[in-house]
This record gives sequence, C-alpha cells and structure tokens, in this order.
Amino acid sequence: MNDISKLAELRKLLLGMERSLGLEDLSSVERDIYYAASELSKTTPSVRTTVLLNHALMQDVSRPTFFRALKSLVGKGYMSQSATSRRGVYIVHAPQK
Repeated sequence: MNDISKLAELRKLLLGMERSLGLEDLSSVERDIYYAASELSKTTPSVRTTVLLNHALMQDVSRPTFFRALKSLVGKGYMSQSATSRRGVYIVHAPQK
C-alpha cells in the first residue's frame, strides 16, 4: 500500500468518526477550531481565543474567517462564551448527535 492509499484510509476513518460524532455538518474551519479547542480544553476548562489562534490547526485561517466560524460554533451549541470572563474565553461542549 503506497502513502496516498494509507492517507486515503486514514481520511475515510476520520470521516466515519466525524459522522458518528455528528460533526459532518461543520465546515472544515469549524471542525478545526472545535478540534483545537477540544485539545486545549483537556488541561483547562476554558479556552482563550488568543491561544486558539496560535494553534497549529489555525495557521492558514484568517482572523475574520476564524471569528465567523467561532461565532457559528457558539450558535450551533458546540461552544459557549465563559460566564466568568468578559470576552475571548470559551467553553467546549460535547458534540450533540
């Protein structure tokens, strides 16, 4: 099996996992933000936008696109603004299937 075939198998596996978690309706940027925020929230209960913007998955995402996608994730219930901070701090919620 060549490298591209292996990559295709991994992509199919990821797609199946995204579907089983109910993430298939998110845009690629929304998914990347959600993945990054989920990873970062393993160590703290909330995630700052400044930290999210510096995550490796956000390297090719413009600021306006990032904030539009973040707002969309909040609207869809995947994340919410922290009640204890004024702005720029978010809580990650489990996906709703």
